[in-house]
Formats: sequence, structure tokens, C-alpha cells
Amino acid sequence: MSKIIKCRFIPKGICVNLFGTFWARDTSWIDKYVVNHERIHTAQQKELLFIPFYIIYLIEWLVKLACFRNRQDAYMSISFEREAYIHGHDLSYLQNRKLFAWTKYILSTRSD
Repeated sequence: MSKIIKCRFIPKGICVNLFGTFWARDTSWIDKYVVNHERIHTAQQKELLFIPFYIIYLIEWLVKLACFRNRQDAYMSISFEREAYIHGHDLSYLQNRKLFAWTKYILSTRSD
């Protein structure tokens, strides 16, 4: 498993991927599928050279928040999250993942 940094400032039940490092308050719930989900985010970050990833992520969340008027629905509709949740249980996904695969989820929503 990848190294996960424990941080008391991260809310419980959340794992944050910052520049390819994983941060969580408690690591007991983090399994190979959560790690795979975060590794998909790392691949997305690398192909966008990190900073643009966070800018696009925030802008997309704000746009979708305006559309859905619900934070959780907006979060689940972010293209980066869609790709990571859809393929998080496929442990071989990253071996065959195409560059910028997240772009096909830009216009999709949770119910797709």
C-alpha cells in the first residue's frame, strides 16, 4: 500500500490526495480500493502538472454546485471523481488507462 500521512486536520472518513501524497485522520478504513481511487487522482494530477488539476477541480465543483445546489451531488459529479469512483475497484485500471481519461466524464453526472 502507498504511504498515508495521518493528519488530525483532515475530517474523519476522508482521504485527501495532495500532490500524490495521501492524507487522512484515521487510516483504519483505507483499503486497496481507496488507495487505487487515490492513485487514479495522482495520475490525473500528473498529466495536468498538478496545479491545473486543483484549479479545474475547484471550478468544476463550483459550477456543479450551482447546478445541483447540493455539495455531495456536485462532488460526485466532478469528472475526476467520476473516473476514480467508476474504476476504483479495478486494480488493473491504471495499467491500461488512457491519458486524460477523465475528460469523458466532464458532461456526465452521478446518474449516468
